[in-house]
Amino acid sequence: MTLLDRAPLAAPGVRDTPPPPVRPRARLGRFLRSRPGLVLAVAVVLLVLTAAFVPSLLAPGDPAVGDTARRLSPPGPGHWFGTDHLGRDVWTRVVHGASLSLQATVIAVAVALVAGGLIGLLAGFAGGWVDEVLMRGVDVLLAIPAILLSLALITALGFGTVKVAIAVGVASVASFARVMRAETLRVRRALYVEAARAVGTRWYVSLWRHVLPNAAGPVVVLAVLEFGLAILAVSALSFLGYGAAPPASEWGSLVADGRNYLAVAWWVCAMPGLVIAATVLSVNRISRALDGEWGRSGWERTQ
Repeated sequence: MTLLDRAPLAAPGVRDTPPPPVRPRARLGRFLRSRPGLVLAVAVVLLVLTAAFVPSLLAPGDPAVGDTARRLSPPGPGHWFGTDHLGRDVWTRVVHGASLSLQATVIAVAVALVAGGLIGLLAGFAGGWVDEVLMRGVDVLLAIPAILLSLALITALGFGTVKVAIAVGVASVASFARVMRAETLRVRRALYVEAARAVGTRWYVSLWRHVLPNAAGPVVVLAVLEFGLAILAVSALSFLGYGAAPPASEWGSLVADGRNYLAVAWWVCAMPGLVIAATVLSVNRISRALDGEWGRSGWERTQ
């Protein structure tokens, strides 16, 4: 008896036809219904990006101009986030402050990603004494708390948004270097890398074409996660007064301006703080989704 003889027969009148294809619109709707938290996080991030690039679209007013007759007004139809002690609209200041805060965050993440990625890539691929020297330097960075290292760098560099961003980026180099090194060590032992080296491929070609693309996935996910942490770090340093000088409306400085009015006008401090919290939580939610969909196994290419 052959395998065809053992195969079950279809019921009379029933044709063996493939299921109908799922339409893209139905697939998108099912995805949106299954992940409402991710959809909300993406909407919040898009709103923040709109505020950073086109602030006049959301708040056409001048963030530095106030009306003393409306000072410390509570949130309402005319002022969604209320007004501060000078009568300035808090919503307008938060929207226009997104540009400065995100600019500093992008610079910080870029510095950490480039510097830490290169250190980890070189340490993991070269090995030997190069790995030992580079990773001992990374261990020194890890031994110093990030906020203290940022404060020390700001003291040396001076105040300002860009200098705060550089300080936060340098303080985050160690985490990127360790992740990139671990991924480089894993990819370097893959069969396709060994085969490329066996046929005489130059080391820098193998590093650029085989190791780097397949080791970059978790590092990119870490960059998205560090984006939220960088927002907190930049806001904390701005809260302490190391960011842009007044009347610039960085998110951290807005929280600092309202701390003296918590008893009589809680919204001056709470509203910018809620925006910071919502942005950080949304970025973290997106990073978890990226880690699940395009993490280590998803970024690994078939060679």
